[in-house]
Amino acid sequence: MTPEEVIAAASDQTGLTAIGDPAVLEGLERLLHAYENEARYTERGWQMAHDDLVGNMAIRMKIEGWLSDHPELLQHPIEKPMFVFGLPRTGTTLVINLLHSDPARRSFLRWEAYDPVPPPRVEELHAGPRYQAMQDKSDMALEHMAHIAAIHFENADSPTECQFLMTPSFCAQVYEAQADVPSYRHWLMHEADYAPAFEFHKRTLQLLQAHAGGRWTLKNPWHPLFLDALKKVYPDAQLVMTHRDPADVLGSSCSLISNVRAIYSDDVDLKGIGESFSDTFELMIARADAFKAKHGEDAILDVQYADVMRDPIGEVGKIYENFGEPISAEARSAMERYMADNPKGKHGRHEYSLEDYGLSRDGVHERFADYIERYAIPVKD
Repeated sequence: MTPEEVIAAASDQTGLTAIGDPAVLEGLERLLHAYENEARYTERGWQMAHDDLVGNMAIRMKIEGWLSDHPELLQHPIEKPMFVFGLPRTGTTLVINLLHSDPARRSFLRWEAYDPVPPPRVEELHAGPRYQAMQDKSDMALEHMAHIAAIHFENADSPTECQFLMTPSFCAQVYEAQADVPSYRHWLMHEADYAPAFEFHKRTLQLLQAHAGGRWTLKNPWHPLFLDALKKVYPDAQLVMTHRDPADVLGSSCSLISNVRAIYSDDVDLKGIGESFSDTFELMIARADAFKAKHGEDAILDVQYADVMRDPIGEVGKIYENFGEPISAEARSAMERYMADNPKGKHGRHEYSLEDYGLSRDGVHERFADYIERYAIPVKD
């Protein structure tokens, strides 16, 4: 499959042709090359991955088409968006769900990632055919892939990673999560221009807030890779980074990645996952540190996973305090209801072993010793 064929297939689905910034085709070309030469997909995995590319291009066309017909939406600002990020598996999901409980905030919802056009009205955020179609898929995943749900589960109206605002620009880590594609990974980590993806990210939020606004509060663990581009597009962004024992981070992340890749391939290299994601996490830490060196230590608010687990609502309250904003009684009450309804392990217990990925707790602690010391991260022996 070529980029032209992806575009043609998406056009057949939508009846549209405009794709916006053609710079995004570089990522698509890289992906198609990696799929053909590196991914080791099963026949079913190959079909699923290529269907995803066509689907994401179709989403892109629908968004560009809607904005072409409603250009006034691009005049509406995105003010002080909050971005929650950190190494994966560091509590970003709990933090964003608590923030999302605040009725004054607006999150990017799972169903919106797959069917964002037309922009929803308030009553459609948690109901309606698009919501229900995604909830049916989530329920099916809970039934048939319970092992993945135990690691990470989202309802249709749960806040989802805003990297799904970047997948239609073919510049997102999710593609590497699905397959071992080293050439695409190298491009994404070291060569890609993230600005076009973030510009489309913003355009999509401007569309989605047309009838259902609020203070945008977003999460994507992978944002440390591209903080400079994020800051360029969202200069008044509020940045929150979570931190956890890197041995737990790697063990949990590698387990998630291996389970996702097994959906697409019957040849999953566990030790390769351990090596590549150790490298990726080092790069993420280095780029977050470089961002602080450039913009000041207070450019990112640091939050400890251990503190979030001990006192979730109290730690979220400190986020509000840090940015000089009060937390309403209504928001606090909603957060308490969320915690009561979502106890830890609700969808099962996540078991993993570092040794499966060629790693050890002592080895990870040694490799990330500077990170652990700098952020005073509690670790287990």
